[in-house]
Amino acid sequence: MSDQNVISAEMRDRAGKGAARAVRRAGRVPAVIYGDKKDPVMVSLEPRELRKQLNTGNFFATVYSVEVADGDNERVLPRDVQFHPVKDETMHVDFLRVSKLTRTNVMVQCNFINEEDSPGLTRGGMLNVVRHEIEVICGVDDIPSEFELDLTGLDIGDSIHASVLKLPEGVELTIADRDFTIATIAAPVLKTEEEEEEEAAAAAAAAEGEEGEAGEAPAEEGAEEESSEE
Repeated sequence: MSDQNVISAEMRDRAGKGAARAVRRAGRVPAVIYGDKKDPVMVSLEPRELRKQLNTGNFFATVYSVEVADGDNERVLPRDVQFHPVKDETMHVDFLRVSKLTRTNVMVQCNFINEEDSPGLTRGGMLNVVRHEIEVICGVDDIPSEFELDLTGLDIGDSIHASVLKLPEGVELTIADRDFTIATIAAPVLKTEEEEEEEAAAAAAAAEGEEGEAGEAPAEEGAEEESSEE
């Protein structure tokens, strides 16, 4: 993992809720950098740049270089993001300061491929994902970008388990005592007779309504003509 992922930041000299609110009023996002037996560093981030990183979908598994204006650059791993409960706004970010020796727990995304080559899915089955992310422990330079899971040949009733994961050297699963399920190919949901009858009745009612509207149209046109003549 390289430090080519960069986030720009500015120093802020005060901590606390009041100071954080002032930062947000100024149009920035408050954040803190902590860990590695050093004092915490209070910074603020540019919202659009931060949102761009959040939208990558891999924010918490990416090591960043935070370039602090008028300060030292910090090598960090995102640990927590707080969002506004109503508005689509980021309220605060926590970064863990890391070094080449740091080992930590991190969630890695699952990416399912070759759905078109799964007999179960092509016959109408559904991919039931039990775990969208897998937790591992590893060095920060060894964090996998994703776990690629191949669906080729899987039929209805088949499952994908942890034992198929290709773990890079130095990467370990945090759940090591069982071969847990990641996803299954479930059978398609069959409609009951009652549901089919309700759908048929609704379709018939809709068709009758369309026919009625079509039959009323000429009469309306005639009424308009009589009105114009008067």
